[in-house]
Amino acid sequence: MGKQTKDFYASRSYSWWKVAIAMIGSCMSGVTFVSVPGMVGSVGFGYLQMCLGFFLGYLVIAFVLTPLYFRLGVVSVYEYLDKRFGVASHKSGAWFFFISKITGASVRLYLMIATIQLLVAGPAGVPFWVTVLTVMLLEWLYTVRRGVRAVIWLDIVKTVTMILAVVLCLILTGRECGTPDASLMRVFYFDDINHPQFFPKQLLGGLFTVIATTGLDQDLMQRTLACKNVRDSQINLIVSSVLQTVVIALFLLLGVFLWQFAGAHGIQITKGDELFPAVAWSGLLPAAGLIPSLFIIGLIMAGFPAGGSALTALTTSFTVDILGSDKQRTLVHSVMAILMAASILVFSALNSTSVIDAVYRLASYTYGPILGLFSFGLICKTPVKDKWVPLVAIAAPLLCLVLDLNSEAWFSGYRFSYEILPLNGLFTMAGLWLIRR
Repeated sequence: MGKQTKDFYASRSYSWWKVAIAMIGSCMSGVTFVSVPGMVGSVGFGYLQMCLGFFLGYLVIAFVLTPLYFRLGVVSVYEYLDKRFGVASHKSGAWFFFISKITGASVRLYLMIATIQLLVAGPAGVPFWVTVLTVMLLEWLYTVRRGVRAVIWLDIVKTVTMILAVVLCLILTGRECGTPDASLMRVFYFDDINHPQFFPKQLLGGLFTVIATTGLDQDLMQRTLACKNVRDSQINLIVSSVLQTVVIALFLLLGVFLWQFAGAHGIQITKGDELFPAVAWSGLLPAAGLIPSLFIIGLIMAGFPAGGSALTALTTSFTVDILGSDKQRTLVHSVMAILMAASILVFSALNSTSVIDAVYRLASYTYGPILGLFSFGLICKTPVKDKWVPLVAIAAPLLCLVLDLNSEAWFSGYRFSYEILPLNGLFTMAGLWLIRR
């Protein structure tokens, strides 16, 4: 592996507490800053059910996947698939990561850019496409030479800034609203198995989502693998998962106050993602100029590093896993930035749902084959016919899509939620069993 790619990846020299702080920010984005408070109006604190699943998933990553990656000494986590199955499996995992990261990062950056466009750039007469290209140019300039080292330190700054912003907003809105409305703080949903918030669905969804989108994700695992050793990586994962839950709870509590304030002052909200911007820009809160400033600073610090880390991971994975050479790293980095900009523009034309839901729904389909490949490789020692793996990886999410679209008619009103992800992984494993040698 060339020196550039190793530098881009980062040497294993970081203390666990630095990486743990960075991981808090790296797992959150503009989606967290805007969509999580907005979710309170429809599901209360139901998102914490997924957080319980996240914690269980982090335990699996810490004690199953992390020792494996350190033992193999990989630069990209998808190199494991090459060692276990073959080249076609390696490429399949890398391409599904590519699709997952491009779409997921574009969704997250879209929310940040669209909000900035609505509140700042639009009133100044700047077209949306110019805002998109400007942001992506800044992302490219910051990460093109500094790689993961820049990403980790920027994530630390992002974490501190975002927590300060949400705490100050909590204080200002809490003073106005007083006691939180208990009706907006329901956590557990056990009463309706068909409801998307049904507790087992959310728990399993959180468990497998964090395994797939963190443990099998080149973007996030390259931080964990920057720790000095396996033990430090494990401590980092456990500590950061607990702290992430605390931060998410703060965002949910902020959502309670924002919904209370909007209701008391007649602020019209058509969807949850509009809540925080609408209240911040209403001019009705005390220190009226401070809240919008906190919102913009928090949003930028939440969204900008996430885009940079995605750009870094896409470049690393594409050069290592798909090209097999780092000679064109700068060119690849530039192409990734252009593709992300194009994806953001496409998503801006198609968006019709809550962004946080869109992120997890996309992950359910694109990370499923990766989850199945790694699970089969770790659980079963049987070799497979490597050349047929891409077909299995494509067929599994398509089968899940058919089931998802017809589940209410076929299963007496049952609606799939994020549990479509482990189902996707099971279909992939079944397909791999069928093509075993």
